[in-house]
Amino acid sequence: MSSEIVKDMIIENMMDDYEIKDGYQKRDLYNQKTIKKLAGHYREILKLIGEDPTREGLEKTPERVSKAMQFLTHGYDLNPEDILRSAMFKEDYKQMVLVKDIEVYSMCEHHMIPFFGRAHVAYIPNGYIVGLSKIPRIVDAFARRLQVQERLTTQIKECIQNTLKPLGVAVVIEAQHMCMSMRGIQKQNSVTTTSDFTGAFLGEKTRAEFIHLIGSRLHGN
Repeated sequence: MSSEIVKDMIIENMMDDYEIKDGYQKRDLYNQKTIKKLAGHYREILKLIGEDPTREGLEKTPERVSKAMQFLTHGYDLNPEDILRSAMFKEDYKQMVLVKDIEVYSMCEHHMIPFFGRAHVAYIPNGYIVGLSKIPRIVDAFARRLQVQERLTTQIKECIQNTLKPLGVAVVIEAQHMCMSMRGIQKQNSVTTTSDFTGAFLGEKTRAEFIHLIGSRLHGN
């Protein structure tokens, strides 16, 4: 995140202006200049759809939506390759490392409506491993942008391949798209699956092992 963005950010002590209960206090960083500009646009949108932005229920909605939008797109301020490089370790391990069932929340760039699901990411080290928490972090860094599922899948794969230089990378994402469920064709239970592979995972045997592992429930659930 650039120093200019950090300088303009403030700490919010309350969750979207709602009353603090049970001692809970949420603290988020927002760019106050961006919030103000976005809020003005959202007020105009409310008017254009026939609402009254001054009525009680909507009075603070433009600011709340502005904060939500800034959070949902904060991936633009993150460098996923830097996230991986921050926790790379030399290790002579050349078997598959798999992090599966990573929750994914993103927004379709065509309608700006959410899509959500799970990502399964594997790589075969070639001299370096990475802290396991960094894999979900880079998934989130790419997902918290306006996206299409196909590009999201490839970006995760390329980030790991370019940074770690492993023997291979595999990424599968399964997601439901609200633009299909809420509008358009309105198919409620459809799931879209995308995949991308490099190196060793292009081989049938290794790819089959990966597919088997992401479909199994070895953790007992």
